[in-house]
Amino acid sequence: MNFHSNIMTETPDMDTMGGRLLRARDAKSMSVAQVAERIGVKSQTILAWESDRSEPRANRLVMLAGFLGVTPTWLMHGIGQAPVDSAEDETTINMELRTLKNYHEKLGDRISQLEDRVATLKAA
Repeated sequence: MNFHSNIMTETPDMDTMGGRLLRARDAKSMSVAQVAERIGVKSQTILAWESDRSEPRANRLVMLAGFLGVTPTWLMHGIGQAPVDSAEDETTINMELRTLKNYHEKLGDRISQLEDRVATLKAA
């Protein structure tokens, strides 16, 4: 039986909405001022949301989720796409870089082999 995670089977992130917002902002390495400017509110508004003194309206919540790389349901209820840790991103990128460098080296070797064959054919 193939099981896929869904809203009913996921374990919710039990942090507060403000705590999740702060973690998502940190994962993107953005300052309070940068987030505030991006969605058109004051820094104090972001700080109020992060300290759970108030909550964003639906339109701001959707904007926040979009550029922070999370789902609105994760911000509000802790269920859905959470932020990707920047350390995890770096590891993934480094692994892909190593793979591509390996392919690059193999491709260079194959190009040299083919050039040698062409040169041999021209000499014949």
